[in-house]
Amino acid sequence: MRSARGSAAVRPTTESQLAGLAHLQRIAGEQSTRAMSQVVPSMPITIPFERVHDAVPEPDMARGDGRHRVGGARRPDQARLAPGQERDGELARWHAERRAGPAFVTALIWMAAVAVWGLYHAWQFLEVSEGEREPFAWAYDVVFVLLAWQMIAACLERPIRGRRGTGRMMTAVVLPVFNEDPDLLARCLDSLLSQSRLPDLVLVTDDGSAVDYSRVRAEFEAAAMAAGVAASWERFSVNRGKRDAQAAAFRGAPQADVYITVDSDTILDYRAIAEGMKPFADPRVQSVAGLLLVANHHRSLFTRATELWYVTSQLADRSAQSTFGSVLVNAGTFALYRAEVVRASLDAYVSETFFGRAVQFSDDSMLTFYALLAGKTVQQPTAIGFTAMPETLSHHVRQYLRWMRGMTIRTFWRFRYLPLTRYAYWLHLFRWVQAFTTIPLFFAIMVVEPATRGTWSPRILLVMVLVGYAKSLRYLTIRRYDEPRWSQLLTWLLAPLVALWQYTVLRGIWWCGIATCWRTGWGTRQHGVEVALEPA
Repeated sequence: MRSARGSAAVRPTTESQLAGLAHLQRIAGEQSTRAMSQVVPSMPITIPFERVHDAVPEPDMARGDGRHRVGGARRPDQARLAPGQERDGELARWHAERRAGPAFVTALIWMAAVAVWGLYHAWQFLEVSEGEREPFAWAYDVVFVLLAWQMIAACLERPIRGRRGTGRMMTAVVLPVFNEDPDLLARCLDSLLSQSRLPDLVLVTDDGSAVDYSRVRAEFEAAAMAAGVAASWERFSVNRGKRDAQAAAFRGAPQADVYITVDSDTILDYRAIAEGMKPFADPRVQSVAGLLLVANHHRSLFTRATELWYVTSQLADRSAQSTFGSVLVNAGTFALYRAEVVRASLDAYVSETFFGRAVQFSDDSMLTFYALLAGKTVQQPTAIGFTAMPETLSHHVRQYLRWMRGMTIRTFWRFRYLPLTRYAYWLHLFRWVQAFTTIPLFFAIMVVEPATRGTWSPRILLVMVLVGYAKSLRYLTIRRYDEPRWSQLLTWLLAPLVALWQYTVLRGIWWCGIATCWRTGWGTRQHGVEVALEPA
């Protein structure tokens, strides 16, 4: 694999890019065949299955064209479970909605704030040009422009409502398991079998866990049979890695039209699959990212801050990308992919190497990358799941470090293969330029200016507070039904602390991930369960 710097010298054509990718896939396929032939049977085990009935039958097309209402007020688009399929008391609390009213109010507030702040900074920039203001005032203008562009694009994202043709698509849930809390895994499986749109097949792969799942497996297989959902449970004798676990499931469902990747620590809202399938009404859409909330957010102040940071990143960064059909990374926790895209790239997917080292993490960004090459990648903010996040600082650091190493590795692929005509290419390039300029800028404002001028303006902290609250404002458009509204407001008030954490600690981990990107170990769950579901 060539570096981004090397590939920028002579820009290949689109045809040569696709040919190069095919060549890499052939090489990867040969490597994969040699490596997997020792541990995987030459013929995959295929589970035959037929399309099952949804808990709530839905028409192929809702009113309107999928984005705009027809006539008067649009009826509430909320599926309800059929009699006998209601969730029990514990599972019923894992439910959330994206409210259109708060979203509209948020957009109005943002437009007003952008207008006021824009006029102020335009005037400030004129004063700087005349030498009447401090020399670093231009930095605030840059921050304003970047933030305004991102948030306006994010506010333009709208959930897809149409579902033409998606009701006939066959779905297969791919669920790798490794050292997961049994109660959390059981709740995850329960949520799959109580969807308003049931999956056709659920394939579980135990990747050599040190945990006994015999009880969970027996209960799941009995429940799947009762629900009419085909199920498969395979166990590896040794840990092979998440990608190999997923690949075994992908190969076990060659009839599927859509693969749904779900992590074993995720509990899906009962409408998650039905909502996640809707964007596939557009044949150009190749992958759909779900919206993830933090299941264990109430454990501590730390997990509440994690919830705000995690959800805000999706509703700000990813929503802005989705507006242009260029989501760079789906959360592997819950995402949907057209099956032909995954099958076409499967050999390269399981055998990716980086400087001779096998890469098992960054699975979600790799699958999203393949989908992005094939067409549009979007987010569906009404397809909601709840995932368990780290509860200790050590776990949080190790997880984020793995994410940043994966992001660095994926950079080479994006610069090499994304066409220059795609918004995703320029978005990715701009993010790296931004990363390499914000650090010296932050150092200049926080250190150089106070040292040279002998003063330090508290306006810097004010800007940080305002930016934190502004970006996280979209968090309030999500209504969680497992906590009162005032509790969500308390979480939102942590925005300045979250912003400070991002600017300092997480940015430091990000640079550490770049410097150590050749270390491709997973880093978490290696010694057993790290996050457990609290007793009901």
